[in-house]
Amino acid sequence: MARIWRTRPVSPERARGREHLGAGAAAAPTLWLLCAVFAGPVTGAQSSTVSIPDLTGVYLPINPFGPPLPTPKPMPDGTEPPPTRSAPPSDGRHGRPPEAPSLTPEYLAKWETMRASRMSGSSEFDPIVRCLPAGMPSMMSMFYGMEIQQTHDKITIYGELNDMYRRIWLDGRKASKAVLNDPTYAGFSTGRWEADTLAVDTVSLRDDTLLDSSFSPHSDQMTVQERLRLVSPGVLEDRITVHDPKALAKPYETVKTYRKVGAPDDELREFACAEGIGKVK
Repeated sequence: MARIWRTRPVSPERARGREHLGAGAAAAPTLWLLCAVFAGPVTGAQSSTVSIPDLTGVYLPINPFGPPLPTPKPMPDGTEPPPTRSAPPSDGRHGRPPEAPSLTPEYLAKWETMRASRMSGSSEFDPIVRCLPAGMPSMMSMFYGMEIQQTHDKITIYGELNDMYRRIWLDGRKASKAVLNDPTYAGFSTGRWEADTLAVDTVSLRDDTLLDSSFSPHSDQMTVQERLRLVSPGVLEDRITVHDPKALAKPYETVKTYRKVGAPDDELREFACAEGIGKVK
């Protein structure tokens, strides 16, 4: 089955947004943090004199497929080297990459079953082809960009890929029994401010989603912790830690970075993937 991708023109600003984030840009200058624009006072247990950053805006991913490939060297005869792949095949034909989550034997066996299916050309274990949401934490890869809306009691994130939506509650509420009994793609997220960093806990996640781009399976015991902060003006970092005592041999950690963009690149488009799914062969 062919893979469905909606293409769109990429402006210079969007192209820059997908470039690798250099070490200088990734640093978090203390002076900038002291002079940041703040959204308002922190509520709850923290002091009312402490202010929090405003994350509102549209962001594009920086390097969603990992570090840039090295520039190929000329061939011995001086000719140009053959083109290289920008990303490895997603069917697992080359095995698990070294940065992939460490799976327990039970879930590694499940991954091998999924790999055989994907290599055969089946889309049974490919949610993107079937127009399904990516699920947490995969949805934070944000290949097409995301918009953050922030108020004092919640943060809402819209992702352009498959019209993803998640909400992070900041008002101290807890997951109810009804929520825990009804897991979703985005799960139930609660957050708290720790100085300039938003600490987020996510529970109640569906166990039929994939953990990462190497299509790692997970159990219904998976939880996700995030630490989001502006590491420099307009650059947002999301440090993600995944715990799953059944599926993971050890916690899985990854870091995503995004660059804030302005007009006209801040216009997220509708992603009606299901409109074309019947045409796939």
